[in-house]
Amino acid sequence: MVSMCFYFQVHQPFRLRNYSIFDIGKNTNYFDEKKNKEIMQKVAGKCYLPTNKTMLDLINKHDGKFKISYSISGVALEQFEKYAPQVLDSFMDLNDTGCVEFLNETYHHSLSFLYSKEEFREQIKLHQKKIKSLFKQTPIVFRNTELIFNNELANFIQKMGYSGILAEGADNILGWRSPNFIYTAKTAPGLKMLLKNYKLSDDIAFRFSNRGWKEWPLTVDKYVKWLNAANGNGNLMNLFMDYETFGEHQWEDTGIFDFLRHLPGEILKHSDNNFVTPSEAIKKYEPVSELDIHSPVSWADVERDTSAWDGNKMQKSAINQIYLIENAVKKSGDKNLLEKWRKLQTSDHFYYMCTKWFNDGDVHKYFNPYENPYDAFITFMNIINDVNLRLGEKNILKKEVVV
Repeated sequence: MVSMCFYFQVHQPFRLRNYSIFDIGKNTNYFDEKKNKEIMQKVAGKCYLPTNKTMLDLINKHDGKFKISYSISGVALEQFEKYAPQVLDSFMDLNDTGCVEFLNETYHHSLSFLYSKEEFREQIKLHQKKIKSLFKQTPIVFRNTELIFNNELANFIQKMGYSGILAEGADNILGWRSPNFIYTAKTAPGLKMLLKNYKLSDDIAFRFSNRGWKEWPLTVDKYVKWLNAANGNGNLMNLFMDYETFGEHQWEDTGIFDFLRHLPGEILKHSDNNFVTPSEAIKKYEPVSELDIHSPVSWADVERDTSAWDGNKMQKSAINQIYLIENAVKKSGDKNLLEKWRKLQTSDHFYYMCTKWFNDGDVHKYFNPYENPYDAFITFMNIINDVNLRLGEKNILKKEVVV
């Protein structure tokens, strides 16, 4: 038997406005309200609303045999509430079917685990509270930002009471082993790992409309044959991807929605196949082995590491500065400043500073509001300087300009 586990990441950051050096000390309006609203409403029309409708139709068509899961960042949920409430309503409709599972992640889609365990824990709790209030679910499976994972994270998440976690099925951690089984980390024997089958996931997410790909066009029949090939060589096919794959990264005219509409039915034609949510998967299957993962792995870029966010001096400087002021921000007692500081932690801000322009260049430019990574860095650091100034005025932090 092969169980299909479809997981989708839903995230949009609060993008920064063009905050110049002349704004420092004059205003705390850090975020681009107009651009954030425009992008959210555009993606809602192209992706979220039509894809949610398609998913709901598929669940109803297959009498609950089709199941899916989501991790929606807290900052995305806030933007649904603010700019596109109909999207949030459509996720609630999906939730009402009983065939949809919502996972936990960091509320602000941050890199906090790598820099502040205290902040990491607080953001998880904020996200738990948001998911509980909106969908009445208490997740037992965790998904870290960008699938960043290592032994230390596994141990931390197990201690927080989770039963499962998602991770990238990277070749350098699996070696000869298959991602189509459940594993555990060496440091967390009670935490089951669901590993992304990146080859089959990326066939949809990245290669679907690539006419230069030798397998183009990707038909449902062809894809299901690849999935069925796992029978006898795995029991769990983890297909993880950004939700914006549907309609945004792969436009409607590529045939992506027709592909999606026909895929579950073809999969279910094979009597040994079924669909499971992550929590069902960890209850259904036992681990086959343990993995020892010291350095962080992620699902980003060809390296599958954290270099998309901390690979150059600008990124390292910006990230260090944001966490350097953590204690001062929290000590200030200023809830508005705390919320802004947390939105500044969103991983996208550092992603925009990436200078890798080869295999991954097009990916880094997508949804990027800046002409180049240096503009992203300058804007971010101007805002950090203003935050430092505000903290200095509260006699919490020395008034100094970040260099």
